[in-house]
Amino acid sequence: MPNIQELDRRAVELSRSIVATITPDRLRLPTPCVEWDLGALLAHMTVQHHGFARAVDGKHTELADWHPTPVDTDPVGLYGKSADRVIMSFAAEGTAGRKVYLPEIRDGITVPGRIAMGFHFVDYVVHTWDVAATLGRPVEFDDELLDAALLVAAQVPDDEASRQPGMAFGPKIASPGDDKLDRLLTSLGRSPGWSTGA
Repeated sequence: MPNIQELDRRAVELSRSIVATITPDRLRLPTPCVEWDLGALLAHMTVQHHGFARAVDGKHTELADWHPTPVDTDPVGLYGKSADRVIMSFAAEGTAGRKVYLPEIRDGITVPGRIAMGFHFVDYVVHTWDVAATLGRPVEFDDELLDAALLVAAQVPDDEASRQPGMAFGPKIASPGDDKLDRLLTSLGRSPGWSTGA
């Protein structure tokens, strides 16, 4: 895979540009993540940045470190700070080969940093779409991002333990065609035509 730190940075910056358009009155909108409204999705995205940053920094995190807290007081600002933190941590020398412990996955696993960053990367390509779809805004991913995200998504187990309610990804659904974004979304349980209906 091309430089995962750079791919991830681009995905995070794209997410930041979409999150920057959020106003407080939209935080209760439903999202493609069935159990989360927009405020809850942002809380998840924010804490995941902090959790991955700590883990890649070499800290042994616990599940409590990944538990989201509300960001309603300043969703754009709090998200931006978490994005800065994860980009800085991922860019540090030696992170790709560092052993990283992720307590949320299969009761806790240790993987090389590049694998952990790949998990984070695909999460933020898809969650960027989630936020954009919630807001009814267009979002454009280039082919390099989508090709890399499809590679990572193909490694995500499609079983009950990995795709339970309340988790980031749902069971695979049939793709309507060959569009790369549609294939990515459906492989991770999203309907490309989803909208709030508003």
